Amino acid sequence: MGKLGLQLYSIKDAAEQDLLGVLEQVANMGYEGAQFAGFFDHTAKDVKAKMDEVGIKAAGAHIQIEELQDDVDGLLRYHEGIDNRLLICPYLPENMRTTEDDYKRTAELFNNLGEKVAKAGFSFGYHNHAFEFDLFNGKSGFELLYENTNPQYVKMELDCFWAAHAGNSPVEIIKKYADRCVSLHIKDLKLVNSKPVSTEIGTGTLDIAQFLEAGREHKVDWFVIEQEDFTGDPVESAAQNAKELRRISEKS
Repeated sequence: MGKLGLQLYSIKDAAEQDLLGVLEQVANMGYEGAQFAGFFDHTAKDVKAKMDEVGIKAAGAHIQIEELQDDVDGLLRYHEGIDNRLLICPYLPENMRTTEDDYKRTAELFNNLGEKVAKAGFSFGYHNHAFEFDLFNGKSGFELLYENTNPQYVKMELDCFWAAHAGNSPVEIIKKYADRCVSLHIKDLKLVNSKPVSTEIGTGTLDIAQFLEAGREHKVDWFVIEQEDFTGDPVESAAQNAKELRRISEKS
């Protein structure tokens, strides 16, 4: 298996209160990396020093598209400082995804951003939800994005939960886009009142082992656990998820 990371949005309240302390907790849970979703006014120097101290790496960072457009040079300086080379757009506002033409314009923007960060030694990627799989004249927004972007400049962080909920096979997507899929978001799924809810790995309906096998086969770099819905303490869930994913990985 590739490296195991935690998307810190999973424990966002704890991270906002004490990001540096959370990085130590992440290491103690057995994760090899932290994927960031904000830095809460901490300097790159302090974040990097804490990661070095506890022995983890940056597993990418989620950065809103507006921020990527506003000050990409400043972002690159910060991420250079924490040795993070993967910048991920986590979401698209509605005006970037309502029509086929919206997706084509978004693809053009992604190409431009991706080329700029690639020339600086970074990678740019996109993290999907379910809406990208809506169809426009027989093609999904997901297909439109990747067909109209340069594989060198626009990579993929496949959220297996959302892809599966939208009726797709994450395994087939990983195979099809093997040259672009650099990270997987792993979370389990259950339906509550017919709505998809993320749950601790091993307590839902997804075949997590298949995702791990496909990721290994196609040399995906990061396997990143994310969970957004909880019945208990999110920090305890993060620890449980790391343990269960390693158990599944060892069996598969």
